[in-house]
This record gives sequence, C-alpha cells and structure tokens, in this order.
Amino acid sequence: MIREFQGNKRWLSNFAPVKIELEGRTFQSTEHAYMSAKSDDVSWKKFCSDDKNTAGQIKRASRNIQLVDDWETKKLEVMEECIKQKFNQEPFKTKLLETGSKHIQEGNRWGDKFWGVCLKTNKGKNHLGRLIMEVRSTLNEA
Repeated sequence: MIREFQGNKRWLSNFAPVKIELEGRTFQSTEHAYMSAKSDDVSWKKFCSDDKNTAGQIKRASRNIQLVDDWETKKLEVMEECIKQKFNQEPFKTKLLETGSKHIQEGNRWGDKFWGVCLKTNKGKNHLGRLIMEVRSTLNEA
C-alpha cells in the first residue's frame, strides 16, 4: 500500500512538476490546472498559469476566489482530466505502472477527507487515490 505522497512517492502529488493543458492554457502542475478551473475570473486563470507562482501559493490564494456555480458537481471531472494527462506522460506513466496493484492512498495530516485520508483519524473518501488507481487500470488495459 502507498499510504501517502511523501518521500520517494512525492511524484504522485498534484504539486509535482508536469505540463497540463486545460481550457486553452498550459500549467506547470495538476494543482495549478485544477485550481484555475475553480473560477471563471480571467485574472485568476492567468495567475494560475504564471510559471512564477508555486502550487502552494496558488492553493493558498484559492481560498479567496469566487467559485464557479457548479464547482461541487464539476470538481471530480476536472481532477480526472488533470490526472489522466499527468499519468499519460513520462516518467509518471512508467512509475505509476510500476506500482502494480498496490492500493494508493492520498494520506494527509491537514484533515482532507474528500481527496484523501486524514492520517490522524484514518477517515476519508480518497478520491484522488481512487482516480489515480483508475488511470493505472486503464493504462494496464492498453
């Protein structure tokens, strides 16, 4: 089992550098692309696509943006698109396939029970881990 995206598994993180194309823009990580989709504000999208801004800066800044109206119904679809793009690129594709059939959990210590599993309570839906495992399954079938 992959319990968290730390150490030699940091490449699984949405913060890992990778080129993602979304809504006609290029982003430097899945986090950058995902966060950009949360708002229709053109200046926000430009901020997210600016190579000078780190994934952490963008994540923190996203707390203050106006979300698109249907974000709660759209967010899984957006993340899936970003994850598919990431893991269809090297070296991510090979690394993911090398995980075999291991369960992938986005364990975290900040209480995210939607995308991951809170390591303090061992509770969470692990949507990010599940999406990554779905992509791995698709890659194995190809």
